Amino acid sequence: MTRMAATRDGYGDALLELANNEKVVVLEADLGKSTKSLHFRKAHPDRTVSCGIGEQNMLLVSAGLAASGYIPFASTFAIFTERAFEQMRNGVARPNLAVHLCGSHGGTHTGTDGSSAQSIEDLAIYRTLPNVVVMHPCDDVSTKALTMQLPELGKPSYMRTARNKTPVLYDGKENEIKIGKGVELREGTDVAIIACGVLVHESMEAAKSLAEHGINASVVDMHTLKPLDVDLINRLSEKCGAIVTAEDHSVIGGLGGAVAEHIVATKPIPMESIGVKDRFGESAGADEMLEMMGLKSHHIVEAAKRAVARKD
Repeated sequence: MTRMAATRDGYGDALLELANNEKVVVLEADLGKSTKSLHFRKAHPDRTVSCGIGEQNMLLVSAGLAASGYIPFASTFAIFTERAFEQMRNGVARPNLAVHLCGSHGGTHTGTDGSSAQSIEDLAIYRTLPNVVVMHPCDDVSTKALTMQLPELGKPSYMRTARNKTPVLYDGKENEIKIGKGVELREGTDVAIIACGVLVHESMEAAKSLAEHGINASVVDMHTLKPLDVDLINRLSEKCGAIVTAEDHSVIGGLGGAVAEHIVATKPIPMESIGVKDRFGESAGADEMLEMMGLKSHHIVEAAKRAVARKD
């Protein structure tokens, strides 16, 4: 039976292990229980800063700590990180300070919290900032592995995590996860499905369905949106000749936008994008939201068929 876990748990586990580095400090904006930074706080209260409901202040305190030689990890809900965009831009990214921001509960998969809490633009927002690495892992193992690598990064980062449990794909495969390098989870020659977050598992299910229709699909976990693994995309373009991107995020500016920008600038091939179609979400269960937004495996299957049909 497939193990289920939330990516936010991988973030919390990583912070506890990173505590061995005395330069690591954790900042919270009143949501440590939800983002899972509370485990670090309980074990190391002297290295945890509670900023209350003050995300802008949290980012600038983080910037000050980073400028003083510390390695700050700050977290809140993805939607609330957007309140601190100016501070992330001018206080963190512009001086290139190694602050690591984690936005939990991102995407429409958050479900019943409703559209006001469903950040469908966070990846696009942070992808626009120079110096900032942007990640959206698909399970707790990869989340932990990526977070563990951040102290050596030497530049700012934004990571989106999720509340709901999803299938774990990387148990025993932690060494495959590297910042900036996509992982080809399934090899195929007819179409490449490039996904991130919760839609990685949906893409794996889509590939199984496509195989029953004689279409052999590659599936890639593109956990790092910036820097994008363009070498892998180039290889997939040559091998498959068609691409589908899949993300629980707006189709504007996220993974699909990043891949399309590269494809158009290099060697255009048929491409389809699965994502939230320029609308807000609403309140519903997690899987209900994926169905409503057109993000389930059968939607990916249809997109892959369209892309394959457009090949020369």
